[in-house]
Amino acid sequence: MATRSLFFFKVLLLFLALSDSFSATSNGQGVGINYGQIANNLPSPARVAVLLRSLNITRVKLYDADPNVLSSFSNSQVDFMIGLGNEFLQNMSADPTKAQSWIQQRLQPHIAKTRITSIVVGNEIFKTNDRVLISSLLPAMKAVYSALTNLGLEKQVTVTSAHSLDMLQTSYPPSSGSFRQEFIQFLQPLLDFHSQIKSPFLINAYPFFAYMDSPKEIPLEYVLFQPNQGMVDPNTNLHYDNMLFAQVDALYAAIKTLGHTDVEVRISETGWPSKGDENEIGATPENAALYNGNLLRLVQQRKGTPGKKSVPIDVYVFALFNENLKPGPTSERNYGLFYPDGKPVYNVGLQGYLPDIIYSSSASSIKNLNLWRALMGLAVAGLIGLDMGVKMRIPLVIGL
Repeated sequence: MATRSLFFFKVLLLFLALSDSFSATSNGQGVGINYGQIANNLPSPARVAVLLRSLNITRVKLYDADPNVLSSFSNSQVDFMIGLGNEFLQNMSADPTKAQSWIQQRLQPHIAKTRITSIVVGNEIFKTNDRVLISSLLPAMKAVYSALTNLGLEKQVTVTSAHSLDMLQTSYPPSSGSFRQEFIQFLQPLLDFHSQIKSPFLINAYPFFAYMDSPKEIPLEYVLFQPNQGMVDPNTNLHYDNMLFAQVDALYAAIKTLGHTDVEVRISETGWPSKGDENEIGATPENAALYNGNLLRLVQQRKGTPGKKSVPIDVYVFALFNENLKPGPTSERNYGLFYPDGKPVYNVGLQGYLPDIIYSSSASSIKNLNLWRALMGLAVAGLIGLDMGVKMRIPLVIGL
């Protein structure tokens, strides 16, 4: 009976995903997912759209503005953060009209049907130590914001950027958090701009790296959200039982040193690799499952950090799929929750459905799709029966 119910549930999900009248509800809260595409074996965006709907994930972060992805999610309830790559910043800084052109070409064709809520201008700019690139970030963000304002979209689409924790000079204890001195001249006006337009400050936070570098000093339980003694900040007497929350509060403290308590910190990336090189201590499926599984539970409980208890943690997990073409150590290619074929890399309680897709331009395929939709509709309504005892793989047929 359980097997039959699971099968019928998956069929129902797929039917609803294909129905033009179906609209998923979203409360704008909960976990988001980073949808990276540095790979040559990923499923099509159309299949990914069905997978994410079956997982009830309604927030996605892209590293670009891929039109295939944005089109595949049209008329859905998924909120997208789209990326504007580092390679665009210098030109937009020198010529703000290029920001207007980018938005007209990349955002405007999709925003009527696809929910685009944020543009992430640049990624980990300060980590590059490229002063020209760093100095281009704020002018590029201002150019993008001005372009959105000219189009009447500034209230609908937020402008922000994502940063690495490498920008911190001090992170322990959290209340002593401070930025690296050489970055302050850039960060002060950047934070002023965030405050002015009321946009969040995004951070890519990975306790895995801290543990990998000091596995004898940092308890594994502390970085995996497991029961542990934790640490007490001697300046505030606040107790921390996990490193991620300590990292976020260290960033809040650093922001406060520059005069701001009105800028919210959100986690644009965090995760744990399921595989790594010999020196990448802790990169295992078991640890990845514990990290992401426990993190998801904290998000569901709407937990805030010790320093910001009233602000539920806002997280985008990295990443949806393993990406086989990412450069660097083995861990870089093994952060995914799923393999490209849709199978979970490990169990964190997210069991999704990735349909088979047969692409066909024939009229018969379109007719078959309409027939299939009709049959599923009748089955859902209880007007016909399906033999759930028969194992089936139902393809999703898309007429091109």
